[in-house]
Amino acid sequence: MGTEVENLKGVPETMLWTLYNRASEARRADGILRDPECLRIYDAIDFDYQRTFGPPDGTHAVRSVAFDKALTPWLAEHPGGTVVELASGLETQFQRCDDGRVRWVCVDVPEGIELRARFLPPSERCRHLPVSALDLAWLDEVDPANGVFITAQGLFMYFQEAEVRELCTAIFERFPGVELMFDTIPPWFSQKTMKGFQKTPDYQAPPMPWGVKRSDISNLLRSWSSRVTEVSVSSYGPSRGALAATLPFFSSLPLFRDIPPTIVRAKGTPA
Repeated sequence: MGTEVENLKGVPETMLWTLYNRASEARRADGILRDPECLRIYDAIDFDYQRTFGPPDGTHAVRSVAFDKALTPWLAEHPGGTVVELASGLETQFQRCDDGRVRWVCVDVPEGIELRARFLPPSERCRHLPVSALDLAWLDEVDPANGVFITAQGLFMYFQEAEVRELCTAIFERFPGVELMFDTIPPWFSQKTMKGFQKTPDYQAPPMPWGVKRSDISNLLRSWSSRVTEVSVSSYGPSRGALAATLPFFSSLPLFRDIPPTIVRAKGTPA
């Protein structure tokens, strides 16, 4: 393992898993994600990705594309707005979506920010905060003047539901009109990880205590905060193959709708 990633254990190590899946998709001629910065970082880190995580499936690339598609029009409508990227890791969304005006805040645990800074140094418009997303002190670092969009890719499932609720409630209370976008896993997969999900002989995924059914998400968020005004939920999966082909089928039938992971976008009450 390269010295630059030796300090990554547990949840922080998953940033290499997502980097691997995104880079593998970005390298394909028919890939859905164009991300040269991701490829640069992937190639620069001395790490046996395939041995650790197994064959790539493109799921994290699908997720990144969905977040980009939601954020790009928001940036056009909120020039100079602030994007907060919780658990930023080695995600390169700022580099893909930067419109020259956005104010970006990367929040991650210290070891995650340390690695990120080696490959993606902070700048005047892209700041780094080395704190856990659960440390609500980061909210004080966000300028809400031109709107706030908060993302959390691959994060909330690693928290307890009470922690997710406290964090989401604080976000909606603090920032009128905020948009919050995150992904979830279903309860069956959460239970699988809690029993010990051995993805490969060399890698066991960290426990993911918070799983939620797609059909329950909207009501759950609204029960957490009266400031939640809109909630949209969509399923997602691999970029290609049998699972990708059958996703529309799963999404269209109530009996199967709660099986895949989801992407959630919620809006708060304007000021």
